[in-house]
Amino acid sequence: MTIYTYLIIAYVLLSWLPNARESFIGELLGKVVEPYLSIFRKFIPPIGGMLDLSPIIALIALRFVGMGIIAIIEMIVGMV
Repeated sequence: MTIYTYLIIAYVLLSWLPNARESFIGELLGKVVEPYLSIFRKFIPPIGGMLDLSPIIALIALRFVGMGIIAIIEMIVGMV
């Protein structure tokens, strides 16, 4: 999950650079990250039409899911 977190951060940082998302790396990151971010963009509109908070919420959700998976695995391993 850490790698995916870095991919999301890189994708967000690319949005600050002109035409960076149209580059090969930008398009590749978009194909990997955009399906996940689009889930959050459906529910969280941009503030003032410019500030998109959905990546922050997506990262928080990813962190909680990761912690939940780790807790489940530890519980299963502890039972054995």
